[in-house]
Amino acid sequence: MPFELLVSQGRIADRSPGAIRGAELAANALTALTGLESSIIGTPSAPEVDDWSRSLPQARRTLEALQDAVAASIGKGNRPLVVANTCSASLATLPVAARHYLDLTVLWIDAHGDFNTPATTTSGYLGGMVLAATCGLWESGFGAGIDPARVVVVGARDIDPPEQQALLDAGVRIFGPDESRPKTIGEAIGDGPVWIHIDWDVLEPGYVPAAYAIGGGLTPTALRALLAIIPARQIVGVELTEFEASNNGADNAAALAHLIHTVSPLL
Repeated sequence: MPFELLVSQGRIADRSPGAIRGAELAANALTALTGLESSIIGTPSAPEVDDWSRSLPQARRTLEALQDAVAASIGKGNRPLVVANTCSASLATLPVAARHYLDLTVLWIDAHGDFNTPATTTSGYLGGMVLAATCGLWESGFGAGIDPARVVVVGARDIDPPEQQALLDAGVRIFGPDESRPKTIGEAIGDGPVWIHIDWDVLEPGYVPAAYAIGGGLTPTALRALLAIIPARQIVGVELTEFEASNNGADNAAALAHLIHTVSPLL
């Protein structure tokens, strides 16, 4: 299945100024590497520090368009390669993938569990609730369908206590950075279809900037080795999120070099 490059450019709960630009730059780098032409979804707007109850309806048009684009891509026999500003884009992508691949495994590569709900969130940030919504713990309006027992969280190290309990209760498998080794993760995902989600805060800070970076993460080389063991025939979709671009061209170029080095085994 060929990849199809889909680029989110509408605000989806962005609280920082560089994520939309970061998605654009990452997509341009992927085009240079692969020759894929990108389909742009959404129109950029300014970040806000708002609650999920405000940012979710504001993002509806972008999320609906993203769902349509992912469904059309899969319907054509392609593999969506989604480059998004925030993890909140997965509210749209994962339910569509779940409808098409009934035994789907989600490889959620992220420093965070993103498994809060409206009842447990302390920040009100939509991106911290997205995986819980797609697993059916709360209703986002964009569907669910992901079996939490088939979710593998890689590189997690910043999870709220109620969120940790919810993950355990749901049967989500969680691997910290020290446990996220290629053989271990390969065994965890099995031999069925896999959707790969990468939030760049999974890396140790200093490689690919992310708004919610935290120390103790993976190196690009370690993550690349993990991705390299996943058979291409199993990969049904990839999404890359949360690259926080700056106004410094040299810094952005260095970050994009790390990004491309990391994901190139998938492509």
